[in-house]
Amino acid sequence: MNTGNQKKLFYTLLLVWLIVNILQAVFTEILSDEAYYGLYGKYLAWGYFDHPPMVAILIKISSLFFKGNLGIRFMTVILQTATLLFTWRIIDEKKPDSDKIYSFFIIAASICMFCAYGFVTTPDVPLLFFTSFFLYSYKKFTFDQKWLSVIFLSLSMAGLVYSKYQAVLVIGFVVLSNIKVLKSYKFWISGLCALILLTPHIWWQIANDYPSFKYHLVERSEGFKWLYLIEYLPNQMAVFNPLILGAAVYIIVKTKVTDLFTRALYFSIIGFIVFFGLTAFRGHVEPHWTIACSIPMIILIYNNSTVNPKMFRFIRKALVPTLVIIFVLRILLVTNLPLVKYFGFSGKKEKYEHIESVAKDLPVVFMGSFQRPALYTFFTGKEAMAINSLNSRKTQFDIWQFEKKYNNKPVFVCGFGEGDSKTYEKGSLKFFGYQTDSLQTINRIGIKIKPSLKLVHAGDSVNLLVTFSNPCDFDIDFKHNRKFPVGVYTGFLKGEALNLFPVDLKEPVRIIHGGETLTRSVTIVVPGLPAGKYKFGICIQNIFGPAINDSFSDIKILNQ
Repeated sequence: MNTGNQKKLFYTLLLVWLIVNILQAVFTEILSDEAYYGLYGKYLAWGYFDHPPMVAILIKISSLFFKGNLGIRFMTVILQTATLLFTWRIIDEKKPDSDKIYSFFIIAASICMFCAYGFVTTPDVPLLFFTSFFLYSYKKFTFDQKWLSVIFLSLSMAGLVYSKYQAVLVIGFVVLSNIKVLKSYKFWISGLCALILLTPHIWWQIANDYPSFKYHLVERSEGFKWLYLIEYLPNQMAVFNPLILGAAVYIIVKTKVTDLFTRALYFSIIGFIVFFGLTAFRGHVEPHWTIACSIPMIILIYNNSTVNPKMFRFIRKALVPTLVIIFVLRILLVTNLPLVKYFGFSGKKEKYEHIESVAKDLPVVFMGSFQRPALYTFFTGKEAMAINSLNSRKTQFDIWQFEKKYNNKPVFVCGFGEGDSKTYEKGSLKFFGYQTDSLQTINRIGIKIKPSLKLVHAGDSVNLLVTFSNPCDFDIDFKHNRKFPVGVYTGFLKGEALNLFPVDLKEPVRIIHGGETLTRSVTIVVPGLPAGKYKFGICIQNIFGPAINDSFSDIKILNQ
């Protein structure tokens, strides 16, 4: 096959890949996280509670050309096509033939989650693209260190960090594979330029009190459970395909490293798998967190297949059948089968349209879940918001604070099964909720306590000063007589268990006016909880649960 035919075959297969992903993107229902990122694209910023802003930029661009599914997924389809193109350029096959080109696409199409990120929009999509761009730039840099390579390194490193914080691992493992690169002043220049490009995001983190770092590094720590270790390896097999993961491990064990770039691929694959295996000791590891090393896997397996006839036969005889399985699964994703509904790929549109038929034009308030208001907005085009509590966690909704617009205004509250809630049923669809003419939320009230308690005994009587501050321009009525009265509680938090105890302030609070700060004295008795370490604080609570008021700190309880 001559060079022209080889290029024609490659780009024909790339076009087929693109078309398949476009069809999949159009006919597969939007996932809950995608709807959440869709709101990112609607409210552009230099950062978000959960992630950097690149996924928002992609969605914003997609929405300029399309509505509906492609309004969120179009750039995802384009970006994965570019990822494959960059990966092929990294391989830089000197004598491509049809067998080699088919092998490349078979390997890529066999990686389960890599295929999913061809039509599902998440921060992992730009992470994969910039990983391929970074490896391409690094390979060029190791050969010539021209200024164009320096520019490419800067752009790729900045793009990685703007995509997802796993970027630190992508860059770090490559540097560890070649420590001598740190002796190059041009590499330091590329890093400095990348840091300059990242300045707006860094400033956003500072201005918002580092929400992403606090969440990922501290709040996601769940403690050790055997389940987290046991599930890790099976999850990785599901992400990469057991045959792909096994082939990569086989090559790493059996094949000696012959050049710096291959060494970087080894370090990336081993580094990601081992690093997240270790993090399983502190909490659940999402299976897709390791997806960035799929690019090194594709390159490594392909390169080995060109010199190892056994690997070439493995690709044809073992991997091709898995393509059939993946293709069947992709077809099933566009159906309405119960299992497809269970995994969130169908059945949501009817649910949220049912809620809209009851709420009509009122904004809808959901408790705790950030996915539900995002899905409601995506499927109906109407505004919804999440009210979080100590029973859930903070999300981007705590930065947006949409609920402040609707204080003392009518809204529809969705998700309660008691009190004034009604049951709304339509066939198999069912939800609880009610309309209120005067919403009152309390998450924005700040609470500070003095003195700070570090060590107490069960049964101790402790005097505290509690300061309530209302930064809003509206009043908070503790005796609210339209469904949202406020109570004051002490809270002892350990893991997922929250113990609340009512507090009687010596001078009750009736109303905290907008911009007002009140201080009250209170005497609490330390409850007889099991000895150990807790998070302790004072919180206020209404129907939405105990509010997140930023007053909790470490405390240790000893038994008498």
